[in-house]
Amino acid sequence: MSNQRNLILAVLLSGLLLFGSEYAIRWFYPNAGKPAVTQKADAPAASAAVKPKPTREGGLTDPVQIAEEARDLVTALKSPGRVPIDAPGLAGSVNPVGAVIDDLTIRRHRAHVEKDSGPTRLFSPAGTPAQYFAQFGWVGEGAQLPGPATVWQVEGQKLTPATPLTLRWTNLTGQSFAIRLEIDRDYLITATQTVTNRGQTMMVARPFALINRTDATASTDTWNVHSGPLGAFDGSVNFSNNYKDVAEAGKVAPTGRVNWIGFTDIYWLSALVPQVGASPSGDFRAVDPGHFRADLIYQPVTVGAGQQVSRTTRLFAGAKESAVLDRYEASGIEKFGLSIDWGWFRWFERPIFLLLDKLFSLSGNFGVAIILLTLIIRGVMFPIAQRQFASMAAMRAIQPKLKVLQERYKDDRAKLQQETMALYKQEGVNPLAGCLPILVQIPIFFALYKTLLLTIEMRHQPFVLWIRDLSAPDPLHILNLFGLLPFTPPSFLAIGVLAVLLGITMYLQFKLNPAAMDPVQQQVFAIMPWVLMFVMAPFAAGLLIYWITSNVLTIAQQQFLYSRHPQLKVQVDKDKTNLARKKERGDQA
Repeated sequence: MSNQRNLILAVLLSGLLLFGSEYAIRWFYPNAGKPAVTQKADAPAASAAVKPKPTREGGLTDPVQIAEEARDLVTALKSPGRVPIDAPGLAGSVNPVGAVIDDLTIRRHRAHVEKDSGPTRLFSPAGTPAQYFAQFGWVGEGAQLPGPATVWQVEGQKLTPATPLTLRWTNLTGQSFAIRLEIDRDYLITATQTVTNRGQTMMVARPFALINRTDATASTDTWNVHSGPLGAFDGSVNFSNNYKDVAEAGKVAPTGRVNWIGFTDIYWLSALVPQVGASPSGDFRAVDPGHFRADLIYQPVTVGAGQQVSRTTRLFAGAKESAVLDRYEASGIEKFGLSIDWGWFRWFERPIFLLLDKLFSLSGNFGVAIILLTLIIRGVMFPIAQRQFASMAAMRAIQPKLKVLQERYKDDRAKLQQETMALYKQEGVNPLAGCLPILVQIPIFFALYKTLLLTIEMRHQPFVLWIRDLSAPDPLHILNLFGLLPFTPPSFLAIGVLAVLLGITMYLQFKLNPAAMDPVQQQVFAIMPWVLMFVMAPFAAGLLIYWITSNVLTIAQQQFLYSRHPQLKVQVDKDKTNLARKKERGDQA
């Protein structure tokens, strides 16, 4: 089997894997993954305006909303009584009105690629355009319970890993409620809710915790990366619901024991983890147009006079760092590492990520790590490539015999196939041997694609010169002279330097391959490098660096193996000369 066929197979299979599923889903489900736009029956028609399209990372995209959010934050965060949160992973404040955690920024990850863009904001107070908060409380009967407007007394000056914070409130009949908050050095806040009945009669209470958010800041929900409601139930992570499902149903209650429940974006996660041994219910609700809630409600408990009952709930609010999630999973949060949407092929994608992360820790640069990963992959595959070239040489050697069989049995295709297979067996040739390197590379390519797409470890990682974010496309475009001209090319014409290098290296690689005998194949191979240049330009820069490096190594490998199989190189040159002469005679005719 010729190397041209291998390359065609690689391109077709990779394209089908990367693009086919997404296009099919978009064709059959054109609104899949888009936040639902819901309005009340008596709302004016103008309120049904189409929402701005969500971005890959999420966040507000409407300039009006962005300006409004900035103004609202200044006002809301100046409200009296707020208690600061100061931890290595998180910063923000707790609002004692309603016992709400509604102000959180992620210190380890900046908002944008610019180094002075400040930390990423996750939680924002209720009523702001980016509303996103967590709240703890009780529902029940037999006593006056704290509510959203309750002003809690604060014990503690600041919530830090060394200094917990306690909120207290007592009603007029002697029932006392307390919420003790503790925070670790990463992204976990532990809330212990305690009710003490100092009254004369018993009461029934149900502790609850909730996360309330808008979908205006949601990241794009796609076929291969989930964004929206997320949870683990009976030890299985449930990716099946999106915001549209919840908006249409009003309430979605996944079946099974709740391990954790919340909302996810591509890089960020908020989740409620119930007390071990408890059996709370969990569900997702659409509370009003564009706003959703994840509820965790414990079973009712009877608190007699003089008794006290506590429930402990953990709140994760932060970045989906793989190592951090794994540590939390090891501490008892079941399947927490799978909140990263690795998909069906995580058994292969995750080892690639772990190897890449290890290479990054050794090199200090993710671009260098990608190049080192490519070297390792090509090194491991080198023996396979040697067998591929040996197979190509053997196939070239038996071509005369194959032509004899083709002439002899040209009218009997079944007999021709039988005799051809017998010849392969007699000569010890495997016509499919050359396909193996391509088939091995496809899952590796997809694993790296998925790693660049969803792991926060790759977010805003620079390489060299103008490549400041390996998880984003090449920012320099040829058509606007690398930003000198005041316009942005459309996405299908946004050809960057890396895309051009990909096209050139692919062209050089094709030039070293045996020439195709079919004129149609010749035309395909002539344009394929430049088609791939356009197709791959919008992809993450890190993926293009991988492919360019792989092409360069393949060229070097081909040169070396041609030196080991000179008869194959001679035949390649001879074929190209014959094709050139044939084309020249055709032009003259």
